[in-house]
Amino acid sequence: MKIYTRAGDEGETGLFFGGRVPKNDLRCEAYGSVDHVVSAMGAARAFCKDEKVKRIIIDIQNQLFIVGAELATLPENYNIMKESYKIIVPEMVTELEQLIDELDAEVKLPPSFILPGASSGSAVLDLARTTLREAERRILDLEELGQLVNKQILPYVNRLSDLLFMLARYEDKNLPDELITGQKINE
Repeated sequence: MKIYTRAGDEGETGLFFGGRVPKNDLRCEAYGSVDHVVSAMGAARAFCKDEKVKRIIIDIQNQLFIVGAELATLPENYNIMKESYKIIVPEMVTELEQLIDELDAEVKLPPSFILPGASSGSAVLDLARTTLREAERRILDLEELGQLVNKQILPYVNRLSDLLFMLARYEDKNLPDELITGQKINE
């Protein structure tokens, strides 16, 4: 099987379980933004030193494939997709909240703004977080057009951005505040 098909040479792409849309369709923008996050998280995983952070990142990357599959499926084909694949469910949002609380209990956040870049791992996690916020806006655009079937995706993505923030702080938990804030203590 060849990696190229030539089917998209005219600017259209096939969706999961059928249908074709222009490559700049809002649906493609939404799942493409999620794919961008998955790649950014792969870079974060490569740079992060903490094994717990790496394990969580792998789980999230797999869950984001679920989000991408849901977004790449037209509403009229959603039930067919749902028969064979997982979907985002409320329990997944609860699991993210539990992880956030667990990490928060182990991290002392500095009293001022955090400047991304204290470490390579946290810097890429912060980049993944901001990229996820962009994806969230594209998903919201789909919702406003009545094209988002699973409404749980929005709270999931919102909570996930909070988790990415906490993962970056957890990665840097042993660094001095001045590296995390870019300021000297008692300046």
